[in-house]
Amino acid sequence: MAKILIVEDEPHMLSGLKDNLEFEGYNVDTASDGSLGLNKILHTGFDLIILDVMLPNISGFDICKKARKEGIETPIIFLTAKSEEIDKVIGLETGGDDYITKPFSLRELLARVKAVLRRAQHTDAIAEESKEIQIGNLTVNFDTYNAFLNKKPIKLSIKEFEILHCLWRRKNGTVTRNILLDEVWGFDYQPTPRTIDNFILKLRQKVEDDPNRPNYILTMHGIGYKLVIS
Repeated sequence: MAKILIVEDEPHMLSGLKDNLEFEGYNVDTASDGSLGLNKILHTGFDLIILDVMLPNISGFDICKKARKEGIETPIIFLTAKSEEIDKVIGLETGGDDYITKPFSLRELLARVKAVLRRAQHTDAIAEESKEIQIGNLTVNFDTYNAFLNKKPIKLSIKEFEILHCLWRRKNGTVTRNILLDEVWGFDYQPTPRTIDNFILKLRQKVEDDPNRPNYILTMHGIGYKLVIS
């Protein structure tokens, strides 16, 4: 689950946001002033930052400017009691991704969090797909449908590319057979789980050094598969 940093100086607001986001399954870190928040942003990786504008030591706008100057592209949702249009403009122009004014409903905040995370993941996926990725001795470009094993071209079918792509997007995590069925074959045609197992077997024969003892495409018994990337 995504890792979120909340930078907010009001204790009850900070505690309430943290509890509710953790209840939704997010991994949440907090900072109660601008200096601490900026330090965490610069030295810890996050998937999303919820950043109050009016903070002790340094404003949220200035934190965002400094973070962007350092090349940090983590999505930022500004949180503030200000509602004037100019403040929203400033927030977005300094590098913010969204803006929510107090008071707000928890439902609205959660919807914005999910939307910003979804956009960020989509952007990352596009950037990732446009370049070559490495899986052991296998090099794959999902954009051009080219694959090389030990720098020699190998032939993968479209379905094999799509299965590998589905596993890659969730690398080091378990991918159920149902996810593979939905994303690779879609709803119009539903193969049996055995069909997926046969495709995985053929894929291993092409990309694993020893298909009987795979190092990368592992079986998660009774669930699905996992692409292990160190």
